Amino acid sequence: MTDTTLDPEDSKIITLARAARARNGTAEGAAVRDETGRTYTATEVALPSLALSAVQVAVAMAASSGAASLEAAALVTERDEPAEGDLAAARDLGAGTLFLAGPDGAVKGRYA
Repeated sequence: MTDTTLDPEDSKIITLARAARARNGTAEGAAVRDETGRTYTATEVALPSLALSAVQVAVAMAASSGAASLEAAALVTERDEPAEGDLAAARDLGAGTLFLAGPDGAVKGRYA
């Protein structure tokens, strides 16, 4: 699967997730797009009292900003599968698709 098979808006959230990951030097980056087209980017949080994945942070940011639903989510990581918690968080706001991409932006999978 290549980026050329993606909708431009889906390619955009993968690019935003890659940029967040690179900017913070973290293992994963995520981006979500809400029903109005707004995007939210995040990286994982690992504090002594709080641990959240990048997808969980991005979904929380969208929800706390008033998003009623998500159109799509993207996770950039070296992992081969998204964690169940990532899929669950995206589904909580009804993300149609979660795109899993590698650090190079190549799409590894789509999860509904």
